[in-house]
Amino acid sequence: MSVPPVHLIVGDDEFLAERARLSVQKAVADEAGAAPEVTFLSTARCTEGEIVEATSPSLFGDNRVIVFQEAEKAGKDAVAQLLKACVDPMPGMTMVVLFATSQQALKKRKKAPELLAKLQKVATVHEVYELWPNERGPWLTREFASHGVRPTPDVINALLEGVGSDLRELASAVSQLVADTNGNVTAQAVHTYYVGTAEVEGWDIADAAVAGNVSAAVASCRRALQLGVSPVVLSMALASKVGDIARLYNVSGGNTNQLAGQLGMAPFRLKKALPVARRWSADNVSKAVILMAETDAQVKGRGGDPEFAIEDAVRTIAMLAK
Repeated sequence: MSVPPVHLIVGDDEFLAERARLSVQKAVADEAGAAPEVTFLSTARCTEGEIVEATSPSLFGDNRVIVFQEAEKAGKDAVAQLLKACVDPMPGMTMVVLFATSQQALKKRKKAPELLAKLQKVATVHEVYELWPNERGPWLTREFASHGVRPTPDVINALLEGVGSDLRELASAVSQLVADTNGNVTAQAVHTYYVGTAEVEGWDIADAAVAGNVSAAVASCRRALQLGVSPVVLSMALASKVGDIARLYNVSGGNTNQLAGQLGMAPFRLKKALPVARRWSADNVSKAVILMAETDAQVKGRGGDPEFAIEDAVRTIAMLAK
């Protein structure tokens, strides 16, 4: 069965959207026997002429994927040209349109945006809406199933409590657990993996940093690195804590269990982070989030010394927290 020529990826979960796009690219590659030429265009900023040029026949091959990002921000002329291209795509060309919106935003509208409404009629639709808290368990079960593993409910609960609600982190955890246990994933295995010595060290360092304990955070970070703890692991723990702060710093009052459900956080995690988060300012939260994005790239080998990068990040986050 050939790959459909037009795909609409609609929703507000970036990880699910990225996964859907990559699955389309893989399907195209498998069908053609070679990786396609992939072109990315920002529909919000490109001109009508740029869309015409990108979707015109190519002299250099027919194995192409054109990815139109930010389609929800496209102007009237860009919408018209994009629809024209999607209704009659060139042979050998696969169109992928990314339309970021939430289910709530769509429900508030009297009618769907023109581009979305018309594309739904001609495209293969991939829904990637952010999951509700009660949907994460079933999603995790399916994620395990894709690795050939049937998890028990206690495994799912342990993983949600240990990792949280970020689907990218959950997917990575599933993959790692399956590989490390040869598919024999138990609640004890989850507990051991995420509450082992190295992980406790990582979370302890992150807790000290976001609480503003500069000397303790930096000293613990250095000890962890000397013991062989990966900078990537430390960065993930620190980024997770900064993410909690970013979600909670401006939250006041309310039932903690109810807030946890609304924010997709485990209740115990929210209760622990909330008092710390309230001491942070909006400006310093922004700086911390940007810093962690840069640190993530550095510890994964995209420039600089990973160990220096994570130690510097720990120190800077702790100073921002004071």
